[in-house]
Amino acid sequence: MADITTVNPATGEDIKDYNYMSHDEVNKIVEDSHKAFLEWRTVSHEERAKVISSIGETLIKYKEELSRLMTEERGKLYSQSLQEVDLCKAICDYTAEKGVAALADDERDIEGLKKGIVTYQPIGVIYGMQPWNFPAYQVFRYTIANLMAGNSVLLKHAANVTGSGLLIEKILHESDLPNDLFRTILIDHDQSEELISHDKVRGVTLTGSDGAGSIVGQQAAKAIKKAVLELGSNDAFIVLEDADLELAVQTCTLARLINNGETCVAAKRFIVVDSLYDEFRNRIVEEFASKKSGDPMSDSSDLGPLARKDLQEKLHKQVEESVSKGATISVGGKLPEGKSSYYPATILENVQKGQPAYDDELFGPVAALIRAKDQDDALRIANDSRYGLGGAIFSKDEDKAIRLANEQFDTGMVYINGYGLANPALPFGGVKNSGHGREHGGFGIKEFVNIKGVHVHNS
Repeated sequence: MADITTVNPATGEDIKDYNYMSHDEVNKIVEDSHKAFLEWRTVSHEERAKVISSIGETLIKYKEELSRLMTEERGKLYSQSLQEVDLCKAICDYTAEKGVAALADDERDIEGLKKGIVTYQPIGVIYGMQPWNFPAYQVFRYTIANLMAGNSVLLKHAANVTGSGLLIEKILHESDLPNDLFRTILIDHDQSEELISHDKVRGVTLTGSDGAGSIVGQQAAKAIKKAVLELGSNDAFIVLEDADLELAVQTCTLARLINNGETCVAAKRFIVVDSLYDEFRNRIVEEFASKKSGDPMSDSSDLGPLARKDLQEKLHKQVEESVSKGATISVGGKLPEGKSSYYPATILENVQKGQPAYDDELFGPVAALIRAKDQDDALRIANDSRYGLGGAIFSKDEDKAIRLANEQFDTGMVYINGYGLANPALPFGGVKNSGHGREHGGFGIKEFVNIKGVHVHNS
């Protein structure tokens, strides 16, 4: 019996079987990765940038194949799979363009010294555990920055997107990158813990739930390894009294339902001030009601299936528990029958503390609509969460919105009058139970480097 069987969530049919690698296989991959790192670290930043560019070029050759496979394995709309590959290409381009300057030595005039030098040196093998919701983007987000920094990379992908993980390995191996600098490994949780403690593994990065982050963070700490944790969230999208209502409705709809609602930095709580609440509610319920689930390969579908049957069942239980504790369903909320994993666009109202829709992350197309008295109350509710990844503010007073975002929103990212999944030029990451560490924006490239101080004395 296979260790891993991938399943098409749109049909419930099996796709392919895979087996875990043996202990010896994994050890050899780690040793080979370390040897490749020892050579790669001596390659100039300029040459590394050229290799990064070649990865982006090779990726585009596989754009349709990788997009189809991501849609087949995890059910995201094919149109959004194509956009995901474009984002990965943008990461390659941005890193190739900006990486050389980001890693340049910083010389400092220091009294008593001839000079001081701050240099950013690679540290070795970086082990990444990545989730299924963005099968390519999550991988490229940490891989490209670390390869540019001079490290080598191992990937443990989510089991249900094993095929995507192996295709990404093939793409990188067909670029100018030496093969052993990137390897996809098929291992279980016990093997993963062993790998974290391997003396040749120097850094650990995880994107996943806060529960998984707590476990991996402890495993990394036990082995005295640095960890970057990008975890879940319950992002608040705040609609203030001076908001452009139509913009807010359209943006919140997109930001909740994109990627079938399976996005860590999605709009999960719509917090609307009292004066606009009723009109916002009527408009967004209408928008959600118009969204149709269907074949993710079809352009006419607004939503594909959730990635797995168990995730569909978990989401529905969270909805039911919220309702049992006082929430009401304004639209959606019915569990479809059959082997597939679809879930309708759903809005819950009367959402309060103690309900999963208020306290936890609902990973799917379910939004919590919450009434706030005023601006201060809206920000209080937004920050009343154990999470702090992203959020948004809608207001025609841009200066006010920026001030509130900077000074009062307790999250790592804030969108103002809009929404975008990620931008390679701006930092990505959160606070509180949403994790620590940053990716993108020149920050991810320095998460796993030795920031070394060189003291040059007058001889």
